[in-house]
Amino acid sequence: QVQLVESGGGLVQAGGSLRLSCTTSGRTFRSYNMGWFRQAPGKQRDFVAYISSGMRTNYADSVKGRFTIFRDNAENKVYLQMNSLKPDDTAVYYCAAGSLAGSLEAWYAYWGQGTQVTVSS
Repeated sequence: QVQLVESGGGLVQAGGSLRLSCTTSGRTFRSYNMGWFRQAPGKQRDFVAYISSGMRTNYADSVKGRFTIFRDNAENKVYLQMNSLKPDDTAVYYCAAGSLAGSLEAWYAYWGQGTQVTVSS
């Protein structure tokens, strides 16, 4: 069983930055592919970024060039650095772990509880 806990969310003005963290339990963190997803009010949950166990990354078009996903296997953590934030980035952000790397929710077996990010205009 893997437990994930997100942190780092908050309120920021447009153009600002935030760094989200996801701390995981378990001794097999380095073998998991890690993803970030987000869900805005009244909308479905969408893929944001993933980083594979082999450090391969991929991003949603809406965040390319602004967000960076990276991981620290020694600390069992994955991060999402978010720059040039826009009001449209406002959402609950979820960290996820799975055995496959990709943009589909179904590929991730473990999820955190989410952290709120609010970007004001």
